[in-house]
Amino acid sequence: MQKVPLIFSSLILSALIYVGCSKNLFTGRKSLSLIPDAELNTMSLAEYNTFLTTNKTIKSGSDLEKVRRIGNDLKSAVEVFYKANNDTKDLSNYKWEFNLVDDPKTVNAFCMPGGKVVVYTGLLPITQNDDALAMVMGHEIAHALSNHGNERMSQGLLTQLGLQAVDLSLAVAQKPAATRQLFQTALGYGAQLGLVLPFSRKDESEADEIGTYLAAMAGYNINEGIALWGRMGALGGGSRPPEFLSTHPNPASRAVAIKNLIPKAMEYKAKYPVPASSRYRQ
Repeated sequence: MQKVPLIFSSLILSALIYVGCSKNLFTGRKSLSLIPDAELNTMSLAEYNTFLTTNKTIKSGSDLEKVRRIGNDLKSAVEVFYKANNDTKDLSNYKWEFNLVDDPKTVNAFCMPGGKVVVYTGLLPITQNDDALAMVMGHEIAHALSNHGNERMSQGLLTQLGLQAVDLSLAVAQKPAATRQLFQTALGYGAQLGLVLPFSRKDESEADEIGTYLAAMAGYNINEGIALWGRMGALGGGSRPPEFLSTHPNPASRAVAIKNLIPKAMEYKAKYPVPASSRYRQ
């Protein structure tokens, strides 16, 4: 008799996992996504607005224009790809925004669910050019498109807050502080709060792959990604790596992986061309 609740809980969990999976349109990988996109995006927007009010954002200038121009090019590539694959429903909740935070000491960028993208000014001296920055921003957008945040949040709700808290709104109501910290950690931002980026190397490699495809489709020179990871690898010498590298694969290995992706990325560029009229490049 004592085993019944355990068996019942296991059956519930199995059912949740069965119905709560999303399929990556680029790679075909299935991931755990128990939280409805609309619900996650609502919390994401609230966190994003809080972030903007507590961080100094650049309001004008060439650097901001560059971030937004590249962001909109990548957005166009995303839309072309999803439309070509007859899947635009996944983008229905995306309200794209691209902002630049004035923080020269932080080498980082992130994209929240719903398409809220932030780049830190500390990243720009490392990327050095539009093409390398497109690779980084494409990588971050790929995390959102791949539901990596939803996957991590779903896992965290199940293991940290309990099975009954799979309902995000319930988790927020019952344990607001714990849920908010889990959200920030799961979505890979909040390094300024002392949190550690949580994405696994599997997620990072998947984001690298998809980000490379997006940058190529948007018309950027993805060969610059190879040089970029060489510069990233040289950061800090033997000291602690920047936030952007905290859980990422070794930069040298990453450069090799991107080099190997170039032929396939060129296939994506040919198969899913982004019309010149959709690009924002100057």
